[in-house]
Amino acid sequence: MSTRIPQSQLETYLWGAATLLRGTIDAGDYKQFIFPLLFYKRVCDVFDEETRTAKEELGLEEGVDDFKEIHRFQIPAEAHWNAVRQVTTNVGRALQAGMRAIETANPDKLQGIFGDAQWTNKDRLSDALLRDLIEHFSTLELTVANLPEDELGNGYEYLIKKFADDSGHTAAEFYTNRTVVHLMTELLEPQPGERIYDPTCGSGGMLLSAITHLKKQGKEWRNVGLFGQERNLMTSSIARMNCFLHGIEDFQIVRGDTLAQPKLLEGDRLRRFDVVLANPPYSIKQWDRALWASDPWGRNLYGTPPQGNADYAFFQHILASMDANSGRCAILFPHGVLFRDVEAEMRRKLIEADLIECVLGLGPNLFYNSPMESCVVICRSKKPKARKGKVLFINAVNEVTRERAQSFLTEAHQQRIVKAYRDFTEESGFAHVAPLEEIRGKEGSLNIALYVATPTGTAQAGSDERTAPELPVVLDSWLKSSQGLRNALGALNKGLVG
Repeated sequence: MSTRIPQSQLETYLWGAATLLRGTIDAGDYKQFIFPLLFYKRVCDVFDEETRTAKEELGLEEGVDDFKEIHRFQIPAEAHWNAVRQVTTNVGRALQAGMRAIETANPDKLQGIFGDAQWTNKDRLSDALLRDLIEHFSTLELTVANLPEDELGNGYEYLIKKFADDSGHTAAEFYTNRTVVHLMTELLEPQPGERIYDPTCGSGGMLLSAITHLKKQGKEWRNVGLFGQERNLMTSSIARMNCFLHGIEDFQIVRGDTLAQPKLLEGDRLRRFDVVLANPPYSIKQWDRALWASDPWGRNLYGTPPQGNADYAFFQHILASMDANSGRCAILFPHGVLFRDVEAEMRRKLIEADLIECVLGLGPNLFYNSPMESCVVICRSKKPKARKGKVLFINAVNEVTRERAQSFLTEAHQQRIVKAYRDFTEESGFAHVAPLEEIRGKEGSLNIALYVATPTGTAQAGSDERTAPELPVVLDSWLKSSQGLRNALGALNKGLVG
């Protein structure tokens, strides 16, 4: 008989496991122990559930273990959760051996999925602590009947966010603000049968957002292919577990450095995708610029970025990974990519290629644990005829809500932005359609403030919004005359001293 586990109980259960580690393990390291234990418990409980179901349906008491095809994953008897639960000494060694045995029994799907945590380090994880963790996880039976995949997936996402909240700045590598992710997904509108890619996939949230989007619309999602690459071993393992726990079968998440060694290939070229969603690491300095300058995959089409800033390397990798006909991408960037001088020539070439469809400015604090304002750049391999030679600028800096030290986009914020993008028309103080000639006239800068004034308040009823100060013009003028301003201030200061 199943006992459904409500979401509130699941969240208490999951976070309760993490609190057992407090004072022993750094908050940033919780995830490398808790996620593997959760996955271990789930696959063993589901294995037992599948066995019981098969016995009932086949009317067998003996011999059901001979039917391996009834199981999604194979669990060797000596590696089962219940076997490890009986161990009282060297518990970490028993856990590690059990995890490796399960990986070995499922080489095509689970190889390396439990990560590389140091389970046998008794200075960090004593036998007593590990027994407490195992007993805590043993208090609930994580079968599909008790906890359907979508509900467990929601719990997993809850845990990812809680770990991000506790982890400080290191959270950005595996967690992106989910309301921003939902917005990016809405903007690109993934369709059934498409291939969706995240080159720096973290815990897999962007990929899974595409599946959630299709489910909400009642569309087929099982034929969607998810693809990701992630440099960090534990984070890539978390992404794979995330997909399995959400009931996703058709996915490929590989570990490796996307810039130095892209691993999602088709023959001798990069694999191409219909949809690319990405939040690349911001301005990394440790990357192989020399290799990029003669990139064997031809990704340096628009130039070689500076050593101190790899943003445009990720940008070009994403563009090279888009399907030539259906390809579209949404990339979360810091605003600097829109106007930094050091990337001006690459930016001009990109603009002339007419791939950029929309530049969307978001409010502050949406980059995780950072006050920095972010932007989303949307590109499309083949723009609709009406959008060719044009770029839509959206200034949504005020479309953000902050509660309990968390910034997020409400449903109303997201819908306003999505509508502006789909309408692709002028909206005073919010959206502007700029022909390429206008952008060339601003020396190829994509600085949103040059195209759409930042709203300072709501216009009073009956007022003429056209009389509001034209901030882009003022800012552009100020930038060009800044040296004269400094000279004037210097002269004034000298006069006062004299």
